[in-house]
Amino acid sequence: MRVALFATCLADTLFPQAAEATVRLLERLGHEVVFPMEQTCCGQMHVNTGYQREALPLVRRYADVFAPYDVIVAPSGSCVGSIRHQHAMVATAAGDTRLAASAEEVAARTYELSEFLIDVLGVEDVGACYPHQVTYHPTCHSLRMLRVGDRPLRLLRAVRGLELIELPHAQQCCGFGGTFALKNADTSAAMLADKMTNVLATGAQVCAAGDASCLMHIGGGLSRLRTGVRTVHLAEILASTS
Repeated sequence: MRVALFATCLADTLFPQAAEATVRLLERLGHEVVFPMEQTCCGQMHVNTGYQREALPLVRRYADVFAPYDVIVAPSGSCVGSIRHQHAMVATAAGDTRLAASAEEVAARTYELSEFLIDVLGVEDVGACYPHQVTYHPTCHSLRMLRVGDRPLRLLRAVRGLELIELPHAQQCCGFGGTFALKNADTSAAMLADKMTNVLATGAQVCAAGDASCLMHIGGGLSRLRTGVRTVHLAEILASTS
């Protein structure tokens, strides 16, 4: 299968290892991965902060760039959630019905990594090996917008050597929320403190998630406290073979 990678701007600029791991994983499973060089931000940040008009060119670019591909995969539930639930809405609000239709068509072919592996490829054991104690934080957009459910957990349970430890109050938000963390810093910090308390209570060596944004927030807090707990993207674990 020929798969187009939507790296997301956060992975592209700050956490390229998540996108690189996605490529290694999919190629190991026998699929060709292409990276359309014209891709940019999905526009989620603009929409979530009320700048729908400014997001419109980004929606149009995404629809145009990825229109030729039958399957698009992104290592981010947050960005895929935006593509599926916001792109057509933004185009419709701008009165561009043609773009809205195109955005819906491309969004229907865009998958978050765990749902692509399980729902499209029908694979739970991807041949990974990761001998560490891991707890998993289900990010808000993947959980509530995409409804990926237990797909990431099913993938992690099949990883050789990995001990998966349940995260207390896992469904609670970590407090990042993009610009929410900037506009509501005190509330965000309090939510992060609760999340870190629960992560540390597991005794796990690694906190995993499917979104680099949440891992950045949680990882920053754990690092400042010098806990020794690492944050690792789900794709990196699934791409690991030793």
